[in-house]
Amino acid sequence: MTPEYPVLPNPRDPRLTRAISGTDHTGEKVEISVVEERPLTIYLNSQEIVTAMTIGDYPDYLAIGFLRNQGMLRADDRVTGVDYDEEIETVVVRTERQTSYEEKVKKKTRTSGCAVGTVFGDMMEGLEGLMLPPAPLKTSWLYALAHQINTMPSLYLEAGAIHGTVLCQEDKPLVYMEDVGRHNAVDKISGFMFRHGVAAQDKILYTTGRLTSEMVIKTALMGIPVLASRSGFTAWGVEIAREVGLTLIGRMRGQRFICLSGEDRLIRDADPAMVAEEGRRSGRKGAQE
Repeated sequence: MTPEYPVLPNPRDPRLTRAISGTDHTGEKVEISVVEERPLTIYLNSQEIVTAMTIGDYPDYLAIGFLRNQGMLRADDRVTGVDYDEEIETVVVRTERQTSYEEKVKKKTRTSGCAVGTVFGDMMEGLEGLMLPPAPLKTSWLYALAHQINTMPSLYLEAGAIHGTVLCQEDKPLVYMEDVGRHNAVDKISGFMFRHGVAAQDKILYTTGRLTSEMVIKTALMGIPVLASRSGFTAWGVEIAREVGLTLIGRMRGQRFICLSGEDRLIRDADPAMVAEEGRRSGRKGAQE
């Protein structure tokens, strides 16, 4: 079934935030929205894989995307069912293929992702010989996306303390996912793409988080040729991006951005002087980093 775009956050979902009272710097009583955080245990068939801390929306996409990005769910796997039990906070992904990843699960790498990201097995597995398609990227798309995404209703604007990841095509946001860890938000995008058969070669992935090795690896394994962020880079993330041909854009603020990989694919069709400087995001109630 073809998805209806755009898929956007629902900051008014009562399950995702809680009103908590406190005092501000002057001693005045205040009440603010605080993001909920709950565990979700992911099974692949009969095997328990991981327990992730998440805000609790889109558990099916998160589970499928996590398994896909860990190499436990293959591109040609047929998912026969996804069973979510909200009461026991568990999601089971069932496939036609019999699976067993005991050795892979034993080997865990704790990543730099917030909310304790975890990678199973060799972090570089699947990157050998990978070269992403040389997709052109117009700077006018970057400016348009940054403006749209920064002004969309979101949990970030409602409560802060959260990361967002957006799947885009040219200058259009398609799917906007949020979570306490940027790796979870990316996995939700991956799960959405897998479930709906969304092509990757002409897409852009936008994230509010840092451009770390984990983010670059996930984006590359998803087949997306462009990764952009409001935040900065790590050296290893840049190195991997250059090796796999990923266009890497960071520090996107108003007129400004930095490209550390894929400069030859940039089409500078927009005059930065015509782009408004970015002010403080209206409605901000918390901090993301």
